[in-house]
Amino acid sequence: MAELKQDEIREAVRARYAAAATSVAEGGSCCDPGTVLSDEEAAVFGAGRYGAEREELPDTAAMASLGCGNPTAVAELREGETVLDLGSGGGIDVLLSARRVGPTGKAYGLDMTDEMLVLARENQRKAGVENVEWLRGEIEAIPLPAETVDVVISNCVINLSGDKPRVLAEAARVLKPGGRFAVSDVIADEDMDEATKADMRQFTGCIAGALTRREFENALAAAGLEDIEITETHRVHEKAGSAIVRARKPAVAA
Repeated sequence: MAELKQDEIREAVRARYAAAATSVAEGGSCCDPGTVLSDEEAAVFGAGRYGAEREELPDTAAMASLGCGNPTAVAELREGETVLDLGSGGGIDVLLSARRVGPTGKAYGLDMTDEMLVLARENQRKAGVENVEWLRGEIEAIPLPAETVDVVISNCVINLSGDKPRVLAEAARVLKPGGRFAVSDVIADEDMDEATKADMRQFTGCIAGALTRREFENALAAAGLEDIEITETHRVHEKAGSAIVRARKPAVAA
């Protein structure tokens, strides 16, 4: 089966997540038939990965959640920090982050899907959170200057990119010296079969595009990050698991 092209991957991802945002905005959910999550996928992805804190946000923020974990729970966010969420979707992780860093901090949400950004802004309005800024763009070309943020988070989005090394290099670029990388993402088993890797439905469903642990570690190191830790949390497929991925940008030498 021919290798999937980056543009094909991007447009397929955009279409599925636009459909999810539209469904939620119209009173449905991300998991309605014909949108993004099947019943089987909904058991391991989505708002179920969050605790009681999701009750602080509008229902539509939780309904649009398509991730495989809860990166805000592992990012150790502190008052006054600046956070960037790659692939922010309906905004659940951005809004939770904004509350954790407080009024002296800031949370950016970056997404390439107009429908998701519209939904995220409406969720922000409902939540009454002010220290947020939404950015339209692609995670392979983050529209922020270098050394802008203290923490980069993401929830099951990096595996959707057709150029993951570029995403990680961009994350490293925008992190301040000593800044932290803390994401939830899917990690493929070393023996994932070629048919799964080449299947577009599986790719946009966060399975086929996943890196192996070794590939993720190597890509993070190549981006200049250190203190790399990858911890699997639960299985999402017979050949893949969700994991917490942490790393750090080296601090400036004295």
